[in-house]
Amino acid sequence: MEAEARYTFVGAAILVLLAAVAAGLFWLQDFGSRRDFSYYTIFFEHQSLDGLQLGGDVAVRGIKVGRVEDIALTESVNRVRVTVRVDRRVPVSQDTVAIVTRNLITGIASINLVTPANAGFPLVEVPPGATYPVIAEGESDADNLTGRFSQVGDLAAEAINNLNRAFRAENREAMGEALRNLRDLTAGLNKRLVTLDHTMAAFDRAVTSVGRASDRIASAAELAGRNIEPALADAQAALQAMTSAAQSLERESKGIAASIDRASDATDDDLTVIAMELRSSVEAFNRALDRFRDPASALLGPSKEQLGPGEH
Repeated sequence: MEAEARYTFVGAAILVLLAAVAAGLFWLQDFGSRRDFSYYTIFFEHQSLDGLQLGGDVAVRGIKVGRVEDIALTESVNRVRVTVRVDRRVPVSQDTVAIVTRNLITGIASINLVTPANAGFPLVEVPPGATYPVIAEGESDADNLTGRFSQVGDLAAEAINNLNRAFRAENREAMGEALRNLRDLTAGLNKRLVTLDHTMAAFDRAVTSVGRASDRIASAAELAGRNIEPALADAQAALQAMTSAAQSLERESKGIAASIDRASDATDDDLTVIAMELRSSVEAFNRALDRFRDPASALLGPSKEQLGPGEH
């Protein structure tokens, strides 16, 4: 009985010792990991997580600084929560973003942490309802490029569909007719262009002839100008002589007009005197005639009736 009791005590002591060792190791492992690493949560909504696995790499500028600890879907199907463990020495700021990168050969994905040059404050605040600080999701250049390729592919497919619709039987017939009309139009244009070339050549020759004629006209005009200059000088001298003669004639005309005016005045005075004398002579002739008509009055003198006013 005493031997069995001893064995039982020894076995229990060994079990307790093993449990204590295991608990110590577990405590040391968990404390060491939390002391050397920081945990963060990333919510991915726009980037594809194809190829991302538990234990995947978390890198900064291509250097591995941690790993993926957990991947889980949230209430929203398009939102994935990823928990990562990062070396505590790696600075993670509020401006740090997470981007999914993928190896083109193996297809294995990893998470790359990108921090701008002017980093903000360290990321230590835990949002309400979260377990760890949350790193914002970034934009992957590869995803953007893939999206652009997808858009290009969609546009190409749509263009092909449009081409297929455009090259249907009735459209092909219409385009064939249009091409034939275009060919006829091109042939007509070629003929007209040949005619136009001939016309332009004739026009060029005409312009050259006009230029030569212009040169001749200019030479003739210059020669006529040199010949006409003496004639213009003679005409100018003649005009000056005519002007002087006209001025002299004007002065003579003024003198003659003055003489005529004076002669007219003298003539008027002489005519007035002659008219008065002629009137007196007529009156005397009338009186003599009256006396011859009445001999008595001629011998005895005029009667009272024949006397004029103021005569006795």
